[in-house]
Order: sequence, then structure tokens, then C-alpha cells
Amino acid sequence: MQVREIQCKSILNRSGIPDIDYTINPYTGCAHGCKYCYAVFMKRFTNHKEAWGEFVDVKGNAPEVLRKQLKRVTTNTYDSLNRLSTVTDPYQSLEKKYQVTKRCIEELVAYDFPLSILTKSPLVVRDLNLLKKFSDIEVGFSIAFLDESVRKAFEAHTPSIKTRIEAAGKLAKEGIKSWFFLAPVFPRFSDQPEQLESFFAHAADAGVEYVLVDTLQLYTTAWHNIRTVITKKFSGVYPEYQNYLKHKLSYRQELKRKIVPIAEKYKVRCEFTW
Repeated sequence: MQVREIQCKSILNRSGIPDIDYTINPYTGCAHGCKYCYAVFMKRFTNHKEAWGEFVDVKGNAPEVLRKQLKRVTTNTYDSLNRLSTVTDPYQSLEKKYQVTKRCIEELVAYDFPLSILTKSPLVVRDLNLLKKFSDIEVGFSIAFLDESVRKAFEAHTPSIKTRIEAAGKLAKEGIKSWFFLAPVFPRFSDQPEQLESFFAHAADAGVEYVLVDTLQLYTTAWHNIRTVITKKFSGVYPEYQNYLKHKLSYRQELKRKIVPIAEKYKVRCEFTW
């Protein structure tokens, strides 16, 4: 893993994601190295020769830059939803050392931004006392599958699923709105009725506010990485992915048909990105 400290010129940036107005990415790159990561396009904005997942740029001056930007934003901005983060994990393991995310949140507290955090890490619980200072705060935990052997095949450097679920439960008990991002849904690995049943049972036990579901986005690089893993470790399911490529629309319709009654059974609000 190549880690370097850099200086950024801007950290509070307009987002192109629906319903997310501004985004804050304290790092460029991500040590999680998920095989399905859509953010690989960020590499072209760096001078790294390393593959995505093998480098992280730490924006050491991000809190100071954020402080200056916050002084210039309009009042309407305070009512906008801000996301930590969209193309990195704000609580990846390097955050333990550098605390860039924590220091950025400390700057945001004074303005009481509506803040949404999305992570795969239970490290976010470290900042519970800070999060409690916001009047509008939510923390989402991205979970693609429950099987640890599958997790290790596709996202070997992420925290265990169990620790994410436990972290969501801890935040929920402390009054922090928590949610699960079931994404991306993998054919065979997370779309089977028994798998969905287990997922929503965990969501209900953790006390999350809702579950957001998204399907697999097979961008060129991501599909190459996923196909490599499947071919080496799960060759028997490859035909299902070929079918998914050909019938994405009908797959989504069928997936929604399976999920809705399960979500209703466990009384967990469920939303879909499509």
C-alpha cells in the first residue's frame, strides 16, 4: 500500500449524485480495495501507477481548507445534505492514524450541516460524541453479502460484516439514525431468498431506520476484477453473471419482487436506487 500526504485546494464539493448536494472525500483512493468498486475512475486524477486499492492519498490539510470554504458558503447550503464520502471510505484503517475525517466533522459541527456518512467500518463509532452534536445526522453501513468467505474473496481488506452490524446497532441505541446499504447485490451471493431473509433480520435486530438496495454496476474495470474472482473461486456461478449482463432490467424487477415482502415482514423500510 502506497500512502502519501497531499495538500488539497478544495474539499467541500458539489455532488453529481441525486439527493446528495455536497460531498467531502478526506482521502483519494481506498485501502479496502473492493473488487467491485465503482470509484476506480478516480485513479486518472492522480499520478499513481499502482492499481486502485493499492494507494491512498491523505488530504492532510482538508480540515483547514474546509474551514475556509464553510465561511464562504451561503445559508441555503446549510440545509443541503452532505455526504462523507462518495469515492472513498472516510473510516478506512488509515483514519485511525490521520484522523482527517474526524477533524473535518469537527469543522462541520459549528454549522450543523445535515450530514450523511457512508462507510464499511465500525471505526465511525469512535466519533459518536461528535455525531451526537448534529441535529440531522445519519450513518450508513455498506454491506454486499453476509458470508465471510465471499467477503474475503471480493473485499478482503474490509472489516467483518459482524462488526458493521454491531456498530450500526450501537449508533442506533445512541439515537443516531443508522441504515444499511445492501449494495451491490451479487447474483447467487446475496440475492437468494434465505440470504435476503437473514439480511433483513439483522437489519431489524440492529434497529436501522431503513435499507437502501442497489444492484451490481459492471463497469469495465469492475467487471474484469469480478470476473477474475468468479473464474478462480466460484466458476460454477459464472453463467448467472452472463445472464445478469443480458437481463439487468428483468433481474431488478425480480429482485424487488423478492425483497419487498421480506422487508415488510421485518418491518424495515426499504428503498431502491432504481
